[in-house]
Amino acid sequence: MKDVREALMVGRNSEGKLVRRPLSPHLQAYNMVRISSGLSIMHRITGVALGAGTLLFTAWLVCAAAGDGAFSVIQAIYASPIGLLILFGFTLALFFHFCNGIRHLGWDAGKGFDLPVMHRTGQLVIAATIVLTLAFWVIAFLVG
Repeated sequence: MKDVREALMVGRNSEGKLVRRPLSPHLQAYNMVRISSGLSIMHRITGVALGAGTLLFTAWLVCAAAGDGAFSVIQAIYASPIGLLILFGFTLALFFHFCNGIRHLGWDAGKGFDLPVMHRTGQLVIAATIVLTLAFWVIAFLVG
């Protein structure tokens, strides 16, 4: 007697022949050397990072509303080397997700699916992320 899961693995190809369906793709199915796969996975990771960063921003706002004592504590935490590293990572994730989101809007419009264009826009996303992040922090340190 066959397992039910085994029966679900059988399907038909376009010629109507019985074939064994593949398992769901996992990380081994993706070629991380390819820029499109790497950027796709990074888009998801930065989305999660932005969710966590939003909680940090909310904590900062709550402490600001709670009074001088709480605000000075959170400011000291965020001004520490680890706090600055976390804030830098948050802005990096923010600018990457923003730039890659614009790229996705182009795809939603049906543009940019040719491999050379896809690779060029991927490189542009990386370059824009680096430039925007560094420009933000340079301005932040000059103003602050």
